[in-house]
Amino acid sequence: MTIGFGLIGCGMIANFHARAIQDLRGAAVVACYDTIAASADRLAQAVGCRAYHDLAAMLADPRVDVVTVGTPSGAHLEPALAAAEAGKHVIVEKPLEITLERCDRLIEACAQAGVVLSTIFPSRFHQSAQLLKQAVDAGRFGLLTVGDAYVKWYRTQQYYDSGAWRGTWKLDGGGALMNQAIHSVDLLAWLMGPVQDVSARWATLAHERIEVEDVAVATLRFANGALGVIEATTAAYPGALKRIELHGTEGSAVLQEEDITTWSFARRRRGDDAVLEKLAGKTKTGGGAADPAAIGHHGHTAQFRDVLRAIKTGGKPLIDGHEGRRSVEIILAIYKAAETGRTVTLPLPRDPALHARRRGVGVG
Repeated sequence: MTIGFGLIGCGMIANFHARAIQDLRGAAVVACYDTIAASADRLAQAVGCRAYHDLAAMLADPRVDVVTVGTPSGAHLEPALAAAEAGKHVIVEKPLEITLERCDRLIEACAQAGVVLSTIFPSRFHQSAQLLKQAVDAGRFGLLTVGDAYVKWYRTQQYYDSGAWRGTWKLDGGGALMNQAIHSVDLLAWLMGPVQDVSARWATLAHERIEVEDVAVATLRFANGALGVIEATTAAYPGALKRIELHGTEGSAVLQEEDITTWSFARRRRGDDAVLEKLAGKTKTGGGAADPAAIGHHGHTAQFRDVLRAIKTGGKPLIDGHEGRRSVEIILAIYKAAETGRTVTLPLPRDPALHARRRGVGVG
């Protein structure tokens, strides 16, 4: 039996979704929809599926079992709710949504409809990230002391000017943090555990006609007592590979995109040398550092495969709605800390207007 996918939103990310699905056995893209009819027609011709110009009509198509939502970030909720109501399983591009209230509405709706909900975070499925997680869970770092994430990317002014939604609070939900660095925020929290509190500063320094930050720095305290830093920017020419650093009393590891460049533990194990030999050259592209289209789709393929497993077994995906919500909450806490100049403690209240909406510099 082939599981049919319908793509909602036919912009750049839909191309990655389509390629990932095409690589899966027992899955196929059967339909697509976009509010811009020409975009749906273009993608349908490229993929070989049916283009819909009406969302309700696509959701009524019995061949569609799963939808992927690739609309602007602040417009994920409505089509995802419609899909859940129609009994379709839902995969939402990051972020799940841009406020906790909207995240929770979607999580609750999918639970009530009995459909699978997953948030796209393909970096978790890379072999290198999986090895770091296994090392953390095995206690190889000893007492975790420091966990950092660095996303120093570059985006041109033309990138922001290419879509009216880009760089807005209403539809982008934020800037370098919410749009670009959220993958690393997710990885850091997955590896280090819950964030207890944050303090931060952010600024708009290099781009015009945007409301959101292109530079942000936050300090974190994790529930396990460890400290950390998140640095995110789209104003660092020419753009560098994103980096995660983990340190503890018995070990250190550095993940640069898909490469493990440091893998050092006080208690060595057989295979440690092979980790560096095998995973020091995994990155095949610039990882989106300067070009948002310069990413691979293999992580998406692995995540879609996991969603299909959850659908077939009646289980839940490795990255469900609650997992997707976590990174949004951390980023909203960072925005609030920068806006108020105070340390912000998690968890946050459900507040649809929580993130900063002030153009300029956060005063954390």
